[in-house]
Amino acid sequence: MNEELLSALADLCKEKGIDKEVILDALEAALVAAYKRNFASAQNVDVQLDRTTGQISVYAQKEVVDEVYDDQLEISLDDAKKLSGAYEIGDIVNIEVTPRNFGRIAAMTAKQVVTQRIREAERGIIYSEYTQKENDIVTGKIERKERGNLFVDIGKIEAMLPLNEQVAGEDYEIGQMIKCYVSEVRNGTKGTQIILSRTHPGLVKRLFFQEVPEIQEGLVEIKSISREAGSRTKIAVYSQDPDVDAQGACIGPKGLRVQTIGEELGDEKIDIIKWSDNPVEFISASLSPSKVLSVELNEEDKTAKVTVPEYQLSLAIGKSGQNVRLAARLTGWKIDISSGQE
Repeated sequence: MNEELLSALADLCKEKGIDKEVILDALEAALVAAYKRNFASAQNVDVQLDRTTGQISVYAQKEVVDEVYDDQLEISLDDAKKLSGAYEIGDIVNIEVTPRNFGRIAAMTAKQVVTQRIREAERGIIYSEYTQKENDIVTGKIERKERGNLFVDIGKIEAMLPLNEQVAGEDYEIGQMIKCYVSEVRNGTKGTQIILSRTHPGLVKRLFFQEVPEIQEGLVEIKSISREAGSRTKIAVYSQDPDVDAQGACIGPKGLRVQTIGEELGDEKIDIIKWSDNPVEFISASLSPSKVLSVELNEEDKTAKVTVPEYQLSLAIGKSGQNVRLAARLTGWKIDISSGQE
């Protein structure tokens, strides 16, 4: 290496956000292995790379001893003193053994090490960056489709939206911009792999966080979500401040906020429920838009018998049982609905 190469390496490391010393330390270690593989005239060696000039030197390391048994590993005190009067028994002496043609091997090794370390460092940086985005939303462009899986360019990396994380009925086109939930970030032998989702309830939660300032400010809290992607979502919200209307904040002026989120989800229907620590109140609210006449709780098996007006029975149950199914997931109670007279 020379000064120009060191300067170029410094610029490259700065551009990639990598510590230059990490690469130089790795290069020195690799050059030790290269020396042993190609020369092996010394058993214990140390390679030093001058950080200013780029000069590479190889040193045989020998321990100062009273009596030499292995001249590959040891040096007598008398011989050490000839090099420097400061040496004492037990010290390590560095004796330069740099081969004449070591520069060519060093250049080849440097290229391999720098390429490998930069690749590893970039992977580490990407992994670190995207682990911070796990359970959050990213926006990207659909690049390609393979075996039903979509591959989405989200900036520094291509993420995968698996077939089972796609919403049935949604159309996905190559080149389309799409918002997805980062459900998992993996660090494997082939680098960072990011798994996206359009079906995860967390997608709805993060969309509300982006759209509703009161949630961002902590005035409104999302207590629970149940979702059947592409069809319907129920979301329970709450505010400790009696002056803050949690439902109203999420709905927005003229329904704009919830409408925006619904459109992003392909016109998925969203029921915004007022959360309550009173199970009767919460269960009654969760079955919206139907009216509830009474709720009887069984605390032991956490079941609730709910009575609704006869004319609203089908509304309370929902198409294919969807409304009561989502309400049960939202509240954590098993709900049995029957009709009664008003």
